[in-house]
Parts: sequence; structure tokens; C-alpha cells
Amino acid sequence: MIASLRGVVAALGSQQAVIEVGGVGMAVQCAPGTLAGLRLGESTRLATSLVVREDSLTLYGFADDDEKQIFELLQSASGVGPRLAQAVLAVHNPDGVRKAIANADTAALTRVPGIGKKGAERLVLELRDKIGPVAVGPDGAAGVTAGAWPEQVRQALVGLGWSAGQADQAVTAVAETVDGPTPPVPVLLKQAIRLLGRTR
Repeated sequence: MIASLRGVVAALGSQQAVIEVGGVGMAVQCAPGTLAGLRLGESTRLATSLVVREDSLTLYGFADDDEKQIFELLQSASGVGPRLAQAVLAVHNPDGVRKAIANADTAALTRVPGIGKKGAERLVLELRDKIGPVAVGPDGAAGVTAGAWPEQVRQALVGLGWSAGQADQAVTAVAETVDGPTPPVPVLLKQAIRLLGRTR
């Protein structure tokens, strides 16, 4: 099993990166938050999980081993495959996942596309005793603060190949649409990419 990769970021897309390791380009499926931390031409390390199917071998990449652990744990629940597990991590960070499951917060879990109320209840039931310790921030919540997202989205857009000026314009436009609670960073990033007129 390929547990991690260290190499140069050769390409970035909206859902995957190509990491060149020893002259071989490895395509790695990543959540937007992980892609946001990568830069073309720079060396990086990704924790990885290889998913083997009859007709495919798919490598999923994560910013750290904690994300990878949650990704693999989520798949131990019935009805959860790698794509859904990655979707969970696109909406919630690992501590957010732990908190939602430990507190039976089905509302937080159903914010993930593809998880309905019954699916959320099943995740809580099957994973509550396996999820591990829950980290709680000073305000009692885990996740990205409302003021942190513009820089994260800006960095992600620059990492995906847009200029700093284009990224600034897109972030400003997206900020004007935010009314009320701040959506997850991956949602805001997708809005910005749509505004820039192309996905890659």
C-alpha cells in the first residue's frame, strides 16, 4: 500500500494533483482544502490511501495523517465509499467530523452532499465509539473562522494557476454573496472558480 508521497507538484486541477516522484507522475485525488495548500513546482508530502477496485486503482491524498485516518475510518461505516468520505472532509476538518459524530450532530453531517438524515444517523451509530478524542476550540467549535476564508480561497486560486489579481477579484465577488453564516471553504472556492469562468 502507498502510505505517503513526497515529490514535486507537477500539475493541479479542481479535484486532483499530480505529484512527480522519482520521475513518475502520480495522480492523487484531493479535497479542495488539501489542493489549496499545494503549489506548482514545489516539493510536498501527502499522506495517501490507495483504494483498490476490480477496474481501478485510485490514490487519495491528504494534507496530514489525521485526515487520512478519518477518511479510512469513515469508509468502515456501511454505505460510505471513498468519494463520500472525501466529500465529508471537503466540508469538515477531522476535528469537525469527530465533534459531529461524538455529539450526534446530524445537522452538521447532512451538510455534506450525499448524506441524508438516515445516513448521518448511521454514521453516528456505527462510528461514535471509534471516532477518538474530540478537540474543542475556545468557542466550543472546530473549523475555519469566518475571517480566515478569503486568504484560504485566494491562496487556492493562485495555487491552481490564476494570478493574484484575478484571485483578489474573485474573492471580493464571492464575499459580496456571503450573507449570514459563512459556508465551508470548499463551497466558497467552487464559487470563485465559477466566477473566473473555467474549471480545470
